[in-house]
Amino acid sequence: MSNTTPQTFEFQAEIKQLLDIVIHSLYTEKEIFVRELISNASDALEKLRHTRITERDVHDEKLEPEINVTTDDKAKRITIQDFGIGMTREELTRNLGTIAHSGSKAFLKALGEGAQKNSNLIGQFGVGFYSAFMVAKSVKVYARSWRKDEPGHVWSSEGAGSYTIEPSEGERRGAKIVIELKDDCGEFAQDWRMKEILERYSAFVSFPISLNGKRVNTVQALWLRNKSEVKEEEYTEFYKFQAHAHDEPRLRLHFSADAPLTINALLFTPKENTEKLGFSRLEPAVALYCRKVLIDAKPKDLLPEWLRFLKGVVDSEDLPLNISRETMQDKSLVEKLNRVITKRFLKFLDEEARNRAEGYEAFYQEFGVFLKEGAALDFTHKEQLTKLLRFESSLTEKGKTTSLAYYVSRMSSEQKEIYYLVGPSRAAIESGPYLEGFKARNLEVLLCYEAVDEYVMNNVREFDGRKLTAADHADVKLADLPKPEGALGEREIKDLANWLKDTLGERVSEVKSSDRLVDSPVLALNADKFMSPHMRRMMKAMNRDGAENPLRVSLEFNPRHAVIKRLFETHTAHPERAKLVAEQLLDNALIAAGLLEDPTSMVARLNKLLESV
Repeated sequence: MSNTTPQTFEFQAEIKQLLDIVIHSLYTEKEIFVRELISNASDALEKLRHTRITERDVHDEKLEPEINVTTDDKAKRITIQDFGIGMTREELTRNLGTIAHSGSKAFLKALGEGAQKNSNLIGQFGVGFYSAFMVAKSVKVYARSWRKDEPGHVWSSEGAGSYTIEPSEGERRGAKIVIELKDDCGEFAQDWRMKEILERYSAFVSFPISLNGKRVNTVQALWLRNKSEVKEEEYTEFYKFQAHAHDEPRLRLHFSADAPLTINALLFTPKENTEKLGFSRLEPAVALYCRKVLIDAKPKDLLPEWLRFLKGVVDSEDLPLNISRETMQDKSLVEKLNRVITKRFLKFLDEEARNRAEGYEAFYQEFGVFLKEGAALDFTHKEQLTKLLRFESSLTEKGKTTSLAYYVSRMSSEQKEIYYLVGPSRAAIESGPYLEGFKARNLEVLLCYEAVDEYVMNNVREFDGRKLTAADHADVKLADLPKPEGALGEREIKDLANWLKDTLGERVSEVKSSDRLVDSPVLALNADKFMSPHMRRMMKAMNRDGAENPLRVSLEFNPRHAVIKRLFETHTAHPERAKLVAEQLLDNALIAAGLLEDPTSMVARLNKLLESV
């Protein structure tokens, strides 16, 4: 250190105001200062790399381009040193006084207005540098320029009203920042804590970062490399590092885009859906970077909620950040990022479904519920998502699925609707009466087993101009079938229908003959246009309003079935016994529909019927 008296400079009033904002208001997490200083160091090394292209006479030519961080927990001291381009005395004054130099009043005004034009100050020795004062009693910057004829200097300040600059002998090229920590910030001088911060925010900085002599950033920023140059094992290791996973990814999307935004992205889907396994709801896990510097590890608005299962990285140079890098200032641009990435991922899934059907099917078994959520809630991408949905159907083998597009391709020209049935399982649906009429007419019905399916169908509503229609709804109209011999005649049907309506009373909205039934005597159809049977069961389970309203169904009977023909014969000769049979038939139909809420009365009735056998 030279004996020259240090020169002291007063901060302008505006700079004092700025420091107060940075220290007390601008940043939400104190650890951010490490990210800012490492980014500054990286910028300095990058500038040196460019300088070496045109300049050959560089001071300390053999110094490796690296960043060294040392901590001293006893002394509560942190040192961050880079061997970059360095600074002269004039550059120290100008760069560490960037705000004053550029007009502090205008800057503070812009800051208050949220202007974007000052966002380029981030990553320079400007506001980012001043974040050190959130944790520092004092900060010293030892610097020497790449120019051989320039001596070293040290800049010092306690972040109050002034700073000093004086010569400093024996300095290496670059900048060395020494931070004396406040008493309540001593944690940042602990090796484990600094390592945690460096790995979180600066893991992909281009230059080597060492902490107390040990390399910290050993994982490459694969998203910036050409995918043809990246090995499969590199992708796997990156996924494990980024997602904190132990398995291998199921799917991978690595892409770059120049328009409408500059984007480099590397996205993964895990092997398993942990929500499906009963774990807590997933949180966003695609980290947002800007030029390899972490902006947000879990950005909530970067992707739609239904893509929360994705892991990976998105890096964009076009992000207009606020002065702290912690929040994105331009919401419209973030929304554009969201749309571009979502659209690209959906295109990728469509390609997987067409070109690698088995792999897509395996993916869908795990993560299809998220696509259904998106199809029901995301109007912007509903069309793309609907094409990706898969269901078993009455024409597919158990475990095999079909898309809505394939369903439509198999429809006859006379069919105008896409039919579906919601039930707990394929076996439960196929054992019920609702498929009989459709099978007899060779009409395909999609089989829906998940709780979300009905909500999805009600929100999607149509596909390729065809309405999605519940096969168990009373409004469904099917083409007539030839009536076999032995069926009740029209007058008999009318007579029985009237008697059943009178007998069953308010329990049914209407009673009529059915062309849907082939092997079953009766079925109960949903007469509620607003609440399906499945939804009613869900509402009741959740004790929600609407489930306690009186249940009314439309009852249809099969005039060809032996039980119905016997009932017709009995209803006049033995009206009491016929009444028991009619009530039992209705309860049987409600059981098949999953709507029988109280079976206790049915037990006593069955006992009476057994007595008459």
